[in-house]
Amino acid sequence: MSTKIKASRASKSQKTSCVQAFFLICSFYFLLLTFPAQAARLQSWRLSPTQTQLEFFTDDGVQPTAQLLSNPTRLVIDMPGVTFGRPQVTESYNGAIRAIRVGQFAPGTTRMVVEYAPGYTIDPNQVQFQPRAANQWSVQLPNPQISGVINPSPVTPSPVTPPPISSTPPATNARAFLQSLQATGDGFFLRSTGGAPEIRSLRSGDRRQMIFDFYGATISPNLSPRDLPVNLNGVSRAQITQLSPDVVRVTLTLSEQSPNWQASVSPSGGLIILPQTIGASPGQPVSQTAIVQSVELDANRQLVIRGNQALNYSAGWDRPSGAYRILIRSARTDLRTIQLPANSPLLRAQVRQEGNDVAVLIIPASGNQIGAIVQSSPQQLTVPFTRSGLFPVTPPPITPQPVTPPPTTNPIPVPPRPTPTPVPRPIPSGRQVVILDPGHGGPDPGAVGIGGIQEKEIVLDVSRRVRDILERSNVQVVMTRNADIDLDLQPRVDIAERARATIFVSIHANAISMSRPDINGVETYYFQSGLELAQTIHRNILAGTGAPDRRVRSARFYVLRRTSMPSVLLELGFVTGRDDARRLSDTTFRQRMAESIARGILEYLGRRS
Repeated sequence: MSTKIKASRASKSQKTSCVQAFFLICSFYFLLLTFPAQAARLQSWRLSPTQTQLEFFTDDGVQPTAQLLSNPTRLVIDMPGVTFGRPQVTESYNGAIRAIRVGQFAPGTTRMVVEYAPGYTIDPNQVQFQPRAANQWSVQLPNPQISGVINPSPVTPSPVTPPPISSTPPATNARAFLQSLQATGDGFFLRSTGGAPEIRSLRSGDRRQMIFDFYGATISPNLSPRDLPVNLNGVSRAQITQLSPDVVRVTLTLSEQSPNWQASVSPSGGLIILPQTIGASPGQPVSQTAIVQSVELDANRQLVIRGNQALNYSAGWDRPSGAYRILIRSARTDLRTIQLPANSPLLRAQVRQEGNDVAVLIIPASGNQIGAIVQSSPQQLTVPFTRSGLFPVTPPPITPQPVTPPPTTNPIPVPPRPTPTPVPRPIPSGRQVVILDPGHGGPDPGAVGIGGIQEKEIVLDVSRRVRDILERSNVQVVMTRNADIDLDLQPRVDIAERARATIFVSIHANAISMSRPDINGVETYYFQSGLELAQTIHRNILAGTGAPDRRVRSARFYVLRRTSMPSVLLELGFVTGRDDARRLSDTTFRQRMAESIARGILEYLGRRS
């Protein structure tokens, strides 16, 4: 993760625009009061499903400028003082917006280009930039217009009804990368990144197969499984294959009594395949509104959602809120809150109306994991929870394991393991809550280093190991993410604040140019009240791993500044470093690193108990 920081806060904004003509140029200027600091980093961005709002997030304040260009219409947003740190990324879409491109325009400027499809333009006077915070901006995009039409009516792209399968692939600019196929309580979910593919479906003449072709899609090499045995709504098997370089086929093996199935783009991201009501034809789902009558925990500590009729749903982790999101389609409700008893498996639960759908958002409490959703009847969904571990009174000792480096033609000497500091005593009974925050995740791999190792995978693995050690020592642990999901910065802070955490520990891996493999070592960052915590953990890491010392430093990282408890950010080593990359790839070394971090946390908490 880059250590460059820019701290600023928004004070006022001013927009000037010129008249729309053959060549449209419109610039927006935002004046912000800034602290003297280094560059911020672009963290994430998202386009709303209706393509009317674009949001982007940085790890610190940013002063964007914008201009509108034509032939084709492009809204160009420049972020001075912001680094991207990755090769250019292009996301393709269907509708009036054809693509969003993000890249490093200049050494100190990140550029985001919103490109419209040929024939469309927008009124520059209706583009509105709204600062949500110094590091978060919302761009309200006007409805697209047909080029050359004076005062045209707003253009709303019509939904596309999937045409029959043909041997001639359609023309499409979308490119979707399918990451995984999994069965849900009511159908199948295809996790994907990139654009939305065009979908064509067909049921075989003997009614034993339902075929879906996704044009403009590619299977990820890591997709697993490709052949999924299931027993769901008359489906016995689901297979996914790369039919051609640009076409992915999903084949469902059915019973003759199984209804037709339909595929669509999920509002929360990815693709969903669901059964239609018997008697409906492909592309014509029944649109009857269900009423969500109750959402509550039953005597078995399961979350039960009940409706007045069949509930059609999808589920997955929600990036903006950091919660697990159950979306019930074509539904309405008057519910807003969920009563959580003592010792609830949930840290937080919320019900909200999202247009024509109802969303149930839940965050599991420490030590609890969300199980597979069960649709025990058409009108009821049951969400079980499983315990990920118990807290014994006396934790088992952490036994040092010898490091056995894998063979290599040019072995790198592994430093001898120092004698570890004894593990502190278990924390006395009391509410000691530690937030572990594995950096990056989902489509954001973080730093990518030697051999293709990715920061997001390393830090999630180490964080899980730290959690297991702490929980054996009577410490309650809440992880901001426990899976490969994309989570913005503010939700990470919100999770810590809602949990009233004792400390916040963000775990990352460092990087520098691939031309500097000689740079290796551990860095620890703090802000204000986190100095003692940083020094304690850093000292234990050095003693337990023998890693080079790159010091404890003060920094204004977003998650450090915005959390109210003592907070630190750990850089476990350089994925671009010759020595660090080898060590961080080794699971034995990761365990040593986790033991050292946990030892430092327990030592710090022990002083304050």
